[in-house]
Amino acid sequence: MFSWLRNRRRRDWTHETIPAEWIQILEEDVSFYKHLPENKRDDFLTKLHWFVREKFFLGAKGMEVTDRVKVIIAAAAARLILYLDYSHYDKLTEIVVYPYDYLHPNDDDSIRFGEAHTWGVVVLSWEAVQREMERDSWHDTISHEFAHVLDVYNGSFNGTPQLRKRSDYKQWAKVMQSGFEALREGHPELRYLLGDYAAKNEAEFFAVGTEAYFGQPSLFQEIAPEVFEEFRTFYGWIPPEPAPEPFWEPLSVPVWMNLHQKLWT
Repeated sequence: MFSWLRNRRRRDWTHETIPAEWIQILEEDVSFYKHLPENKRDDFLTKLHWFVREKFFLGAKGMEVTDRVKVIIAAAAARLILYLDYSHYDKLTEIVVYPYDYLHPNDDDSIRFGEAHTWGVVVLSWEAVQREMERDSWHDTISHEFAHVLDVYNGSFNGTPQLRKRSDYKQWAKVMQSGFEALREGHPELRYLLGDYAAKNEAEFFAVGTEAYFGQPSLFQEIAPEVFEEFRTFYGWIPPEPAPEPFWEPLSVPVWMNLHQKLWT
């Protein structure tokens, strides 16, 4: 019954015209928007529209949740499922937005940029979102947290989202476990790409891997081609290479490794 009503609402929203102000926000504030495949632009906007209309946005610590806030957050969510079904977000109900990086309520020493919960809530720092969404960034908190949403769709944070086919799970498990173990054993190139946090557990490996997949796809493919291929199969496309961040350009792996050896040996 509830799914019927939900699908009916989505069909109705599909026929609504997306406000011109939303398009302006995307063009001015979402760096990846202009690089989306032309043949998927309408699908992207439909998913973004559903997300804004359907999810409950709650401001914390005085945060005012404007249409700009909603559209930018929804854009990040829609990009991850550009070639996936929107149902991957069915269990997500609420987005809590802090105006700045925040302390976790149960740990006064832990600064958070965002977090995802099993009960359908994502918490985000708007300061972090703006840092990373208004320009192409290697580090992408918002994609990280929505990757956790995709992961937990099957009921737990285990690093395995709902894959496209049942036959995909065997290869996924083999390749992802191999990559995760290599990272935990200190593989230098993987550590450069993903950092130590991705070695915390399989769920973080997938979430940080999603950041790298959308932020540095060419470097990801160079360093870990088999893991990259699993991400490509799941997400269904290879994202365009972002422009380099201001003041620096990522080094190729061989150049970086040589520089690292000169500095630390």
